[in-house]
Amino acid sequence: MNKPSMNRIYAALIAGCLSSVALAQTTDPSAAPTHADKKAAKVQAKANKKSDVAQAKADKSKTEAQTDADKAAADAKEKDAKKE
Repeated sequence: MNKPSMNRIYAALIAGCLSSVALAQTTDPSAAPTHADKKAAKVQAKANKKSDVAQAKADKSKTEAQTDADKAAADAKEKDAKKE
């Protein structure tokens, strides 16, 4: 084969690849969700809820610990003030 015909073959291959990519991109990604999609969304929602509950518990514990620390600091200041 000569050089010009090889270039035509390469050009045809590249054009074919580009057209298949364009076709793949034109399919509707917002098509109706499948059963697996719905199930995955349900599992994800459940995991998010558990995560939110765990975060709320952690925040509550942190707040309570900070309150205890603030109270201890206030008690220490009061005790020091009485000593003076």
